Amino acid sequence: MGIFERQANSGVVRGRIELCMPALRAAFGDLWRTEPPPEMTIAFLVLLHQIMRASVPLMQSAAGKCDQLEGTDKLAALLGEYYRHHVSEELHHDTWALEDLEAAGCDPKRVLSITPSVEVARLVGTQYYWLHHHHPLMLLGYITVLEAFPPADSMIDEIRDRSGLPDSTFRTLRIHGDLDPTHSAEIDQTFDALPLDQEHLEMVGLSVLHSCDALAASVRVLRPLYLFSGSKSD
Repeated sequence: MGIFERQANSGVVRGRIELCMPALRAAFGDLWRTEPPPEMTIAFLVLLHQIMRASVPLMQSAAGKCDQLEGTDKLAALLGEYYRHHVSEELHHDTWALEDLEAAGCDPKRVLSITPSVEVARLVGTQYYWLHHHHPLMLLGYITVLEAFPPADSMIDEIRDRSGLPDSTFRTLRIHGDLDPTHSAEIDQTFDALPLDQEHLEMVGLSVLHSCDALAASVRVLRPLYLFSGSKSD
């Protein structure tokens, strides 16, 4: 090695995330800056459910693509192993999130009837294109972003108290707050175990930047949702 040690793959990726975190923090800061009505908090939780319900199918698709590439691609075996492992960790989280919304008084059928925004479709749909038509490695950048900022219990408590919603509404959000640091460490270990070259790191960097931008946009377009049982649709 020369004077300068090569930066670990995970450090390079984390550096990309730090570049776009100000925009994400600003989007979430604007969301919670004013007194959030229950309907705005519900809109946020519906967004999380829409993202969660896509997670397992995305990773299953990526694992399947890795199986197709194994033998011809040096990343495929380890990537496929990671995606299959993470599927087992994320199973049923979308069901839990829907149950939490029901605990808040929302009709699950109405939650599922909401058409996800263009921004959510752009956030998730881009990953389907990249993993099928370029490389499944890019999905790892997306997952890294989603696991990058676990909600603190104190923040969840504040949202609960200001919205007036029952604590059971935030069960899945608290679970993610507890699990995300462990998941982030697993992602870093995977990045550092993968034999990534500069082109691979640029692919992941693009996925990270896109995911941060699309997630921030998904938060910024949120509007109050009137889904409580007996309420009228707005």
